[in-house]
Amino acid sequence: MTQRRCPCGSALPYADCCGRLHDGTATAATAEQLMRSRYSAFVTGDAGYLQRTWHSSTRPHRLHLDRSLRWTGLAVLATTGGSLLAAEGTVEFRASYLREGRPGAQHETSRFVREGGQWRYLDGIATRPG
Repeated sequence: MTQRRCPCGSALPYADCCGRLHDGTATAATAEQLMRSRYSAFVTGDAGYLQRTWHSSTRPHRLHLDRSLRWTGLAVLATTGGSLLAAEGTVEFRASYLREGRPGAQHETSRFVREGGQWRYLDGIATRPG
């Protein structure tokens, strides 16, 4: 039986990568790992995981996932901080998608901080294509 690869781009099986974070058997060790797992949650439609990993000070009360988007790829462009022992970090990424058959991309620099010892998404600055 072939296991599907993780959407985050790690080349690992989903169950051995972001799946462990989504089901709660593991937690993100770095800001980048959390960002990748959040991307995978968008791919799989796991709004609960996205809510759980959002910092309490910026977490929306409700989260609506756009079902018309089909996420097709992730490229991590840069990281600062966010290591095993850090308290904060940023991850710049580009996430590709299709909407009604048309390609698009979200380019963002996301900020992550520790809350209760766990990495949480704080906020992000989206970059619009020029």
